[in-house]
Amino acid sequence: MQSRSGYIILFLLFISYALLSQVKLPDTPQGKTVQEYVEAFNSGDETLMKNFFLNHISKEGLAERPTEMRVERMQMFRTDAKSLTLVKMLDVSQNAITVLVKNGQGETLTMSFDFDDNAQHTLAGISVEMGEVKPVSGPPLNRKQFVATVKKYLDEQVSNDAFSGAVLIQREKDELFKQAYGDAEKRFHIPNRTDTKFNIGSINRYFTRVAIGQLLEQGKLSLDDHVGKLLPDYPNVAVAQKVTVQQLLTMQSGMGDFFGEKFNNAANDNIQTLQDYLAFFINDSLLFEPGTNRRYSNAGFIVLGLIIEKLSGEDYYSYVKKHIFEPAGMKNSDWYLLSSVTLNLATGYLHPEGNDTTWMSNVHILPERGSSAGGGYSTLDDLKNFVEALLNGKLLSPKYSQWVVSGNLPSNDPMLPLKEGGIGMAGGTAGVNAVLEFDARPGDIIVVLSNYDPPSAEVTARTLSNLLKRLR
Repeated sequence: MQSRSGYIILFLLFISYALLSQVKLPDTPQGKTVQEYVEAFNSGDETLMKNFFLNHISKEGLAERPTEMRVERMQMFRTDAKSLTLVKMLDVSQNAITVLVKNGQGETLTMSFDFDDNAQHTLAGISVEMGEVKPVSGPPLNRKQFVATVKKYLDEQVSNDAFSGAVLIQREKDELFKQAYGDAEKRFHIPNRTDTKFNIGSINRYFTRVAIGQLLEQGKLSLDDHVGKLLPDYPNVAVAQKVTVQQLLTMQSGMGDFFGEKFNNAANDNIQTLQDYLAFFINDSLLFEPGTNRRYSNAGFIVLGLIIEKLSGEDYYSYVKKHIFEPAGMKNSDWYLLSSVTLNLATGYLHPEGNDTTWMSNVHILPERGSSAGGGYSTLDDLKNFVEALLNGKLLSPKYSQWVVSGNLPSNDPMLPLKEGGIGMAGGTAGVNAVLEFDARPGDIIVVLSNYDPPSAEVTARTLSNLLKRLR
């Protein structure tokens, strides 16, 4: 006799497949590819996943990122999402399909599938964003039309008080758009400038990743090294013995966050070093066995920063400034002390709870100094310079630069500048939102920095990214 739980499972499966069948994907090679992706994802079967990538990724793409790595990334995504159910079509163009899906956690995601110009069933890329992102579809735009459309959109955002900050858009070496909006200091109406320093939140983690890549290249560590090998005095035995560098980087360590009761009760001006942050989580138990799950972890990136300090003999902030900021030409990036007078630095603003018309400063919320997990400051040009330095091998050798960009360490050095890989990264907290996006193939760079709450920069960056796809 079948159990009641068995009927429930079958019912849920029926509902899932019923919803899937209600979404009419195009009867085209692209539509069939999207269907096959969802089926392979939901199956959890590594053979089906592998066959999907073999059938729908070009030989060049598989050489740049092997099938095994693509399967591993799909499995990591599946660990978070559990399953994907198509909800509705959002947009269809000649080389792209955008769909709204619901994952097994009940969250809504927007998934965009981009296809190769010369092979309709060959995937060029997949992007995933939280929530429903309305596509900016329309005819191709020339440069003049593109700039006019961007300006109109940003003027509307500012008019609605939905955005304050600065924006840069570049294709190859061609700077298409750069403009600042709103106030860096509201009390005296001091305007933001294109060279204003903004808090970039978690985007700082990318500098930590590059620093780990430099130490990897020098042979000072391995991705499989455990924390205890690199930090012999690390007091949390479970973390020291079980967690690897790779798991810290991919947020599969089982470590959590440093934000919590201890952090909230601490005096902000006493939080100035990585050791100060360590005190907030050092005794915390692992949330899961390392490598078996994935969870956002600021604590893990503090540990990566401590590893950088130990192996380099320099404090984290000095190391990044000397080995990343200076060679990249990032002259206006740092983890500035909150209590210091730093010229041309934007104050962050947020709404008090329940009041969407009043703004208040975030200076009473932030720690005195950011960390290897985030909270530093940068500018439009500095972040653009960082991307260009990375793609041109100024921070690492070509193959380790490729590892940073794509997660794949090739056996031989690729040609520079790199033409494969990309990043979409956001940082956000109260009064802070920043987005850095780049796609190495067309050479697109988008930087959006905001001194408003999330999702001010994220919403703006999504729209600009969609508009940039229409530029011809």
